[in-house]
Amino acid sequence: MMTLSEAKKRANKKWDEKNKDRKKYLVYRSQAKSFIRRFATSEDLDEEKYGTLEFDKEQNCWIL
Repeated sequence: MMTLSEAKKRANKKWDEKNKDRKKYLVYRSQAKSFIRRFATSEDLDEEKYGTLEFDKEQNCWIL
């Protein structure tokens, strides 16, 4: 992998600080996708056992 220039590192850090919520969202989304792809069992994904997820706009979160 190529090393980043100092200017690019500063730009990345500036973006991260300015977009904390977006960065957190992207990190959690990536972690969830990785878990599902690598470790989730059929039981983890069993819709009958856990129901379906619905997004609650008022609380801004997913609920079972």
